[in-house]
Amino acid sequence: MTRYGLDFISDDDIFHHVKETVELYRTHINLKEFNKNIIDPIKLTFDSKVYGRSIEEIIEAECIRQIDKTNTNHIGYFHQNLFRYAGNGWEVPETGFDVINNELHIYAELKNKHNTMNSRAADSVYRHMQNKILHDDKATCMLVEVIATQSRNEKWFYDNLSHEKIRRVSIDKFYGIVFGDDEAFFKLCKVLPSILDDVIESLQCGSIRNSVYDELKALSPDTFKSLYLLAFKTYDGFQNF
Repeated sequence: MTRYGLDFISDDDIFHHVKETVELYRTHINLKEFNKNIIDPIKLTFDSKVYGRSIEEIIEAECIRQIDKTNTNHIGYFHQNLFRYAGNGWEVPETGFDVINNELHIYAELKNKHNTMNSRAADSVYRHMQNKILHDDKATCMLVEVIATQSRNEKWFYDNLSHEKIRRVSIDKFYGIVFGDDEAFFKLCKVLPSILDDVIESLQCGSIRNSVYDELKALSPDTFKSLYLLAFKTYDGFQNF
């Protein structure tokens, strides 16, 4: 086992946590999956012509976009479930807050990016935190953002509301609280490429299996025609495309 030098989590635990995340990753796409929500051939045509790209390149880019959208959720799994290994009373419950420590009365909601919550979601989270501190006068609730606008641990000002025990915290500050090391998040980021290299080598993966273009070509040598018929085959006139 490679030594990663993270004194707040064992080499074995961080390797297996990264491995579990990689195994969740979507690494393949076929035509049925590609067209699950009905692809927009007009948009792809504009992209091809405006950006001077071949239709094959545009299809590949759209496949990557769809795969990336799925995999973003798995990065959330990586961030949240790493705290299972923290010990010292830290837990990742199945329901309620994302990360909790009942001994310290800390209750956290994790968000990957500072601007991913719409107003309804933000309102729900804030009300949930208000309810927690109402029923536990020792509680501190935290909105923890992996990608924040800056490093911070401050009152969360929301809709003209604020409370000293409802905090907006960047992930580096939260790692400092959990692991007692202000640079813990930095240390993880620095060694993460090496961990991923080891995981990918162990799994013998590292590429995307994409059959979309080949399946489109099998439908018709004219890829543009195949794209348009995916969306519009029942529309008037398209029988004669």
